[in-house]
Order: sequence, then structure tokens, then C-alpha cells
Amino acid sequence: MAKKLILASSSPRRQELLNQAQIPFTVRKADTNESQITTNILTDKVTQLAMLKGREVSFMDDQEVILSADTVVSFNQQIYGKPKNKKEAIQMLASLSGNVHDVYTGVTIRSITDELTFVERTKVEFWPLEKGEIEKYVSSEEPYDKAGAYGIQSLGALFVKQIVGDYYNVVGLPISRVTRELRKFDVYSLN
Repeated sequence: MAKKLILASSSPRRQELLNQAQIPFTVRKADTNESQITTNILTDKVTQLAMLKGREVSFMDDQEVILSADTVVSFNQQIYGKPKNKKEAIQMLASLSGNVHDVYTGVTIRSITDELTFVERTKVEFWPLEKGEIEKYVSSEEPYDKAGAYGIQSLGALFVKQIVGDYYNVVGLPISRVTRELRKFDVYSLN
């Protein structure tokens, strides 16, 4: 019997990816104080945030498996989270313009007895962006709930020249690897 997946995230993108993979799940998100993670080492930051988010969600029974994740954008050793305002979004996009940056997603999967955490990295190269296209983009609501101030799955796709790695990692969840790891927890099977 398959175990029940609990998604410790209210991210619509992560929910869409799990639906796309046809994995039933329930959302159970805890309010996480991300400021308690102070490291600036990228892989440590996304790992610790994914673990923190997953551990703040309680099990209701021993047949549940909790999935949590955190995604950050990094350029020149600086972490780009979600922009707080229009000015910050413009600054982020202007610095990413014409450059290659990294997207890291930390993922934690845990059951009553086991826990697995991993980090996926994808390189993204932007075309050189004109000031007008950045201004137009930040006037939409799109950049404000996304790390790095862009969504590759929507209008932000127009900025992307190429990627190396998992596209879905940039969206917010490396779904191919996640499904393979979920098999180990008896959540997902090929049958």
C-alpha cells in the first residue's frame, strides 16, 4: 500500500509539478521562520531550509511522508531570494542580464523512520536584457513570489538563453529526481 504524501509547501508551482507527475498529495504547511538559517553557503542554506520546513510539519499517522523544498538563485556568490519590492526586482534582473547564474533547490523527504535530503543545481544563462523589458516585466505581479525575481515557466522564459540541468529545478522542484526518491519511501511506483 502506497504511503500518503504531505507537501510542506503552499507553492502553486510545486503543487502543479506533483499533479503533473500524478502523485496524490495533501498540503500541510507550517509557518517557517526562515531568518533562523543564517549561513550564506548556498548548498547549506537550501538544505537547512528544506529540512526546517519539513520538520515543522507534524505527522498525523505513520503512513505519511513529508516533502519539503526551498529554491534560491545565486549570482556572484550572492543569494537572490524573492524581491521585496520593484526596485529590488529591477536590481536582480539587471544583474542577471547577459550572465549565467545558478538555481539551487534543497529537497527533504522524511517518514517516521527515515529522512533524505539532497540539493539539485541548474545553470541558467540570460540574454542581455534591455531596461524597457525589465521595467515591463516588474510591472506585472510575476517577479514578486519567485527567487531571483523571475519565473522560467511564464513570462520570465523570454529572458532565458539556455539552461544546463533540470528545467523543473528552476521552476521549484526537480520532479524527476523527487519521484525516484519517493519510490524509496513507498509513495510513488511505476505500476
